Amino acid sequence: MDILGTTLRVYVDDLDKVIPFYEGLAGGRAMRFERGGVHVAAVGCFLLMSGPESQLEVLRKVAATIAVTDVEETAQVVTGLGGEVVAGPLPTPAGRNLIARHPDGSVYEYADRKA
Repeated sequence: MDILGTTLRVYVDDLDKVIPFYEGLAGGRAMRFERGGVHVAAVGCFLLMSGPESQLEVLRKVAATIAVTDVEETAQVVTGLGGEVVAGPLPTPAGRNLIARHPDGSVYEYADRKA
């Protein structure tokens, strides 16, 4: 399993208002999508999210998003080391993801770019 990078999760009230700042900061355009009523913009290493508090409350339990080469392989590594896959792997607009709980209780999203 190769870890390629980490995405910082940022929860905002007004996605349209903050996107220009993060595009300027990251030097790139936002990739926007919606999932489960939450509006999302991926900009560089930032994942901006806005939506109903009931949905954001669940998302806030995930400490970070970790980019990996293959979420299937990651699931095997995580469970082999004593962690637990709590959701996925599932398709996403950019690839696939899974949510895993580490033995210390931390929860992370792992994502790849495979179709």
